[in-house]
Amino acid sequence: MRAAARRCGFVELESPSVESLEIYRVKSGEELSTQLWTFRDKGGREVALAPETTPSLARLYVERAKAEPLPSKWFTISRLWRYEEPQAGRTREFTQFNLDILGVPGVEGDAEVLAAASRVLDEAGARGLYAFRVSDRALAEGLGRRSGARDTTTFFRLLDRYRKMRPKEFEEDLQAAGARADGVSELTTYLARVGAGVPAEKVDAYLAELAPLALGEEAQEGVARIGELFRLARELGIADRLVFDPTVVRGLAYYTSTVFEAYDREGDLRALFGGGRYDHLVELFGGPPTPACGVAIGDQTLEILLKRHGRWPEGEPPLDTYVVAVTPELAGEARILVQKLREAGISADSDLLARSLSRQLKEAGRRRARRALLLGPNEKAKGVIVERDLTTGSQRELSPDAALRPA
Repeated sequence: MRAAARRCGFVELESPSVESLEIYRVKSGEELSTQLWTFRDKGGREVALAPETTPSLARLYVERAKAEPLPSKWFTISRLWRYEEPQAGRTREFTQFNLDILGVPGVEGDAEVLAAASRVLDEAGARGLYAFRVSDRALAEGLGRRSGARDTTTFFRLLDRYRKMRPKEFEEDLQAAGARADGVSELTTYLARVGAGVPAEKVDAYLAELAPLALGEEAQEGVARIGELFRLARELGIADRLVFDPTVVRGLAYYTSTVFEAYDREGDLRALFGGGRYDHLVELFGGPPTPACGVAIGDQTLEILLKRHGRWPEGEPPLDTYVVAVTPELAGEARILVQKLREAGISADSDLLARSLSRQLKEAGRRRARRALLLGPNEKAKGVIVERDLTTGSQRELSPDAALRPA
């Protein structure tokens, strides 16, 4: 995943594990504030273990804004903490992979983030298993106003829970939030037609239905952004991974317009990741106006997804070469050969416990080594090394120089 991000032009950045509690109280929203691990440091300041990375990135950008050329494309791999009930796909301590672009005001930045996230997920083994659901918060706000809902926060919370609620419960809660009966009927009819999400080839037709509605100027700008994002996705070859889903609003308070989530295509897992555009977050930290967007990929649900489809790697990457000393007298030469292999860029190891030949070969198999190089007295006299393919069992003699060449 790190290598894929770098190939897409993202630069790795480290973020802190402890931050001022205030940045999460103000910037992340009510839901996240209840999940913080908080304490007072030795200076009496209220601090928190980092529950997410984006506020830290915004604060770090402010510190270097004058010297940082735009756009900035950053990725982070962070250990994070949230005080919540552990369950499948969610733990109190976890690792998150973030991709962020600062300084691009248009949906070109959103499309680039989604294209990079696609490459990262594909190369982690998830190709063909996921889909992005995209929407726009301005569009969602317009739908709420048209229905008559008075409070945007309450409406967003209901919209986010739309697929988890019974239709009658959703309608009743909408009316309790101030929506008119005709507004509830219109909205639920539209959401029912959207279904599980509108695929790229049908998006333009669905967006066209929203154009004549009195949603407000900002909402119509959101409709235009979604249309342009899908156009760019077609250019980048990722449109088959996108669906339009107006129920996606994201819970964090700092998102401003475009939002997206990735789900297992089978549809029965939590979101693989979420993200969106946060155009005002840098300003909240005292920095210059800086448009930004990003995504955060959690390790837990990704692991579940890959294991379900038999694509999770078994432990550490396998060893390439295990050097075997046939007799104890050759253990030193085995260690020297290991160092030469490593210098040649080949992962290699040898026995450090003076074990027998059979035990060394058993250890090579346990380490899933591709091959074993056997150093024996007869071979040493001939100036060769025996290479054994540990998959097929076939053997051949190699010169010491040939043994150092990568497969």
